[in-house]
Amino acid sequence: MAVDHYENFPVASLLLPRELREAVRDIYRFARTADDVADEGDATTEERLAALAEFRRGLDILQGCSPTDLPLPHPHIFVPLAATMARHNLEAELFRDLISAFEQDVVKHRYESDAELLDYCRRSANPVGRLLLQLYDRHREDNLEYSDAICTGLQLTNFWQDVAVDWRKGRIYLPRTKLEQFGVSEDWMARCIEAGKILNSGKDTAASQAWHRLMAAQVAQARALLLQGRPLTRRMPFRAGLELRLVVQGGLLILERIEQLHYDVFQRRPVLRTMDWPRMALRALFH
Repeated sequence: MAVDHYENFPVASLLLPRELREAVRDIYRFARTADDVADEGDATTEERLAALAEFRRGLDILQGCSPTDLPLPHPHIFVPLAATMARHNLEAELFRDLISAFEQDVVKHRYESDAELLDYCRRSANPVGRLLLQLYDRHREDNLEYSDAICTGLQLTNFWQDVAVDWRKGRIYLPRTKLEQFGVSEDWMARCIEAGKILNSGKDTAASQAWHRLMAAQVAQARALLLQGRPLTRRMPFRAGLELRLVVQGGLLILERIEQLHYDVFQRRPVLRTMDWPRMALRALFH
């Protein structure tokens, strides 16, 4: 999940069975378009929320509970999605959770605690994994728990990868209680963003050390979740399991890269490179 939430979403991947590629594209189109409504362009808060309300209305119409007879919004999204939802018996509530998270991104720019942040992940990331499990008919309770761990771990990895990117959008996903616990201030982060690097000399030495401790804890949290969910990769059909192992290895490698940068995500955004794919493939096959 992320440069944005869906970077690792397996869109029409060659590893997907042919009969599921259209369904995955339909889900992705819904999620990607709605997420862009929340994040992209220069629309006002009111305009973004109104546009997302149209996605809610579309889901209402698909469930036959719309309070209005207005035409179906975004027919290029909702017409194929309706067929996919019916064919695979997908839960509409999972799509509503995604919309709820996108709406939250429009209006909420700080998080008080881990509990708040994990609740956001429950709605912004976990529905994607749960929908895929429904497509594969693997949505038993223990698999759902493994999937949630992977999806939340990927979402958190995205947040720690994108501290500077999110800051420029006016957002901080690091919980306030964690910032206070480790002694990191928003003012210091702002100066690091402006400088394009961790400030670590003179009066900033203690702050940079606090940042290292904070980010080490956040990276460890994301890694633990990815590893917690890894048993799911052996419970899926071979090609789906292989793809999921690649996704997990990609997340783990991003976390390694954050550590290799000594947590200086202000200077450079850690990303996967072409040369990383053979390493990820080997890890996916033998771990």
